[in-house]
Amino acid sequence: MPQVEVKTSSAETYQQQIKAGSHTFNADAPKAVGGLEAAPGPHELLLGALGACTSMTMQMYAKRKGWNLKEVTVKVSEERDEKAPGQPVSKIKREIQVGGDLAPDQVEALKAIAEKCPIHKLLSSGNQITTAISHN
Repeated sequence: MPQVEVKTSSAETYQQQIKAGSHTFNADAPKAVGGLEAAPGPHELLLGALGACTSMTMQMYAKRKGWNLKEVTVKVSEERDEKAPGQPVSKIKREIQVGGDLAPDQVEALKAIAEKCPIHKLLSSGNQITTAISHN
């Protein structure tokens, strides 16, 4: 089960250090809310996770099928619908471009498999988040 640790880099800024396995990278808030924009923001990281998972899932599927999928480009954006009844709703748009010698039915199968990437499933289902807090 994946586990990620996020820690403030500085008490004066919103920069965060993220440790995921043997990898370390950063996140920051946009300048509009007081950040330095020295790294991607949380929404960008989330959208990037969806795009990366989509591309990887499609590549794995095509490889298993022996298809000539040469390239996958995934553009992911988020739009907030503030007028939705109840709470505002985020609408995530994913645009996928594939390259390679693929038949139309293979392209359609790749679109269907994109819907099955684990991050897509995580974001589109009713998952629970539990929170525990401690004080040093």
